[in-house]
Amino acid sequence: MSKLDRTREQIAYLKLWLGMLIAALISLTGWLLSNFQTVHWLLVFAAVIALTILGFAGYGMHRRIEEKMASLEEL
Repeated sequence: MSKLDRTREQIAYLKLWLGMLIAALISLTGWLLSNFQTVHWLLVFAAVIALTILGFAGYGMHRRIEEKMASLEEL
């Protein structure tokens, strides 16, 4: 497998994980908005922490994809 094909496959794999992170982020946000007033404050706090972690993970994944795409120009 050439370097170009390998890099393209890595980008596709990273895009899959980015999509899963975004789906989790949207789902957790929806849950938090619909149950904000009825759940214990610890669950709200945990959800906010989880949203923050998922947000940073998504941003990191996005940066890795951009780096891989920039390296495609060199190949």
